[in-house]
Amino acid sequence: MKLIDKIVNRCDAYPFYTFEFFPPKTEQGFENLLTRISRLSSLEPLAVSVTWGAGGSTMDRSLDLAGLAQKDFGLDTIMHLTCTNMMQGTVDEALRTAKERGIQNILALRGDPPRGAEYWIPVDPRFSHGVDLVKYIKSTPEFSDLCVGVAAYPDGHTDKDADEDGEIEHLKAKVEAGADFIITQLFYDVDNFLRWVGKVRAKGIQIPIIPGIMPLQTYSSFQRLTKLCGTRVPSDLMADLDAIKHDDQKVKDYGVTLAVKMIHRVTTEGNIPGVHFCTLNLEKSVQRVIEGLQWVSSKGTPRVVNKLILNTPGTVTQELPQESELLISPHSALDSATSQLATKTSSDSEAGKGEVNNAATWDEFPNGRFGDYKSPAYGDPNPWNSSVIPHQQSLKQWGHPKSPDDLTNIFLRHLRSEIATTPFSPSPLSPESLMIFPHLEKLTKNGWWTVGSQPAVNGASSADEMLGWGPRGGYVYQKCFVEFFVEPDVVERIEKKIRDHGGGWVDYFAGNFEGECQTNVPDDGRNAVTWGVFPGQEVAQSTIIERESFLAWKEEAFSIWGEWASYYPPGSPEREVLDGVKRRRWLVSIVHHDYQTLDALWTFLFEGEDPLVR
Repeated sequence: MKLIDKIVNRCDAYPFYTFEFFPPKTEQGFENLLTRISRLSSLEPLAVSVTWGAGGSTMDRSLDLAGLAQKDFGLDTIMHLTCTNMMQGTVDEALRTAKERGIQNILALRGDPPRGAEYWIPVDPRFSHGVDLVKYIKSTPEFSDLCVGVAAYPDGHTDKDADEDGEIEHLKAKVEAGADFIITQLFYDVDNFLRWVGKVRAKGIQIPIIPGIMPLQTYSSFQRLTKLCGTRVPSDLMADLDAIKHDDQKVKDYGVTLAVKMIHRVTTEGNIPGVHFCTLNLEKSVQRVIEGLQWVSSKGTPRVVNKLILNTPGTVTQELPQESELLISPHSALDSATSQLATKTSSDSEAGKGEVNNAATWDEFPNGRFGDYKSPAYGDPNPWNSSVIPHQQSLKQWGHPKSPDDLTNIFLRHLRSEIATTPFSPSPLSPESLMIFPHLEKLTKNGWWTVGSQPAVNGASSADEMLGWGPRGGYVYQKCFVEFFVEPDVVERIEKKIRDHGGGWVDYFAGNFEGECQTNVPDDGRNAVTWGVFPGQEVAQSTIIERESFLAWKEEAFSIWGEWASYYPPGSPEREVLDGVKRRRWLVSIVHHDYQTLDALWTFLFEGEDPLVR
């Protein structure tokens, strides 16, 4: 059913909510996401949405996930569709396939500006902005019956190519082109959002506005995502988080309470009919927020708690619960929120007890590049394909590398904090990595371009400002690992030394762009390289390096070389050297299992028989 029809014809006496999901990067993550969606469907969202990779990079997975949500779970689905790098034939194929799978709702986005826009694969000039996609859908008889939503940015678009008034004019153009509803980018400044809604309505835009809500998960992910999206963060919110930033559980609990308060305000003061949860494929916080709002019972049955009084058409007034009802107890809410989920039968594909990082911990700790590849949240996406680093800013930092020595210099400058980013790291070197800075510098000077690492840690406090994670009162441990790009002959030397002198203490993965993968880890081997021991809990293992996650990261890593190359004209020295690196070099990941000897990995690499780096 069309989302706009469901919104207009609703007779429920509480605001609606929708959930957003993204296609995980691994097959196991994809399968387990389906189990998670099945559980969350019991909360009866008005619809769910599925994101779309820039340039159709996740086209097949997005279509599959959207189709399964629509058909197998009976959830009306909104499929995101970007116009960046999309030709008419690709757009037609996506829309046609969506309709064949029963999908009637599209969120039309411009998507990322093409990286290296001057020299990227030619783009159909009809699809340069979101409004172009809306016009095309609504003017094409085959697709004109689709319900189309568009994006809006209460805190401003990251491109900043227009001021607020200009952006609202862009939004109005999309509405005049036929948009049926608006979903906003995430925000945390409710006062600014309400002010923005007032300006939008004053411009004559009357279609439903659905605010994007993303419950806080960890302090580090909050910082990264708000920077990525250009999100305004109120000073009092930052002060609250600063006081608890070293206790992940407190941050998560705070995030639930904050989301409840935000949603109550926007659905009453802003006359907003419903909200859109950016779930990041996580489950527990969203469940807790909905229960904190009292929009769902502990058995998963929606219930009427907040009395709504109809006013003029399209507006409502909601009687709020008392403040004591808003400030839900984190632990009681979690127990209640997860009680129904615990009673659901898990599929055979979903990891259970006995697995490293079993399903019960998937929502508690990082799920991105180094998380459990079976997690539904594996992949650490950028919301709506937000561009990490604008093109011109990138060229300013990275310049015009024309040789491997130039690339070595770029990676060294990043290690030395002379530039803030590389294509593989959107932020400066972390304080944790600074602990092993001399070793990383030595590797990089030798032409081993490091892109990931962590020091060995033997029982640091979970409250440690640099190394700690999880709830306070625990201890955290790490095995040292490092990842880098090297020439093929170096891979052969590394393999030989590990085979002859590793003594079973050193594991590695190595892969290239052509799809070759070499390792001494068994097919079912899984290296937990970060774990924590906390009072009253099982050992938690948050960072895992194994074949599936390495292969997923390898694919992404080599695509980054290709994207970087696209910043420069075909045939240019820069394009040639970067394309050459992509075709020739190997990505290598090495782990040393002796976490009690803090320099064990570096001693192995730099000393003993046949030192790999002198």
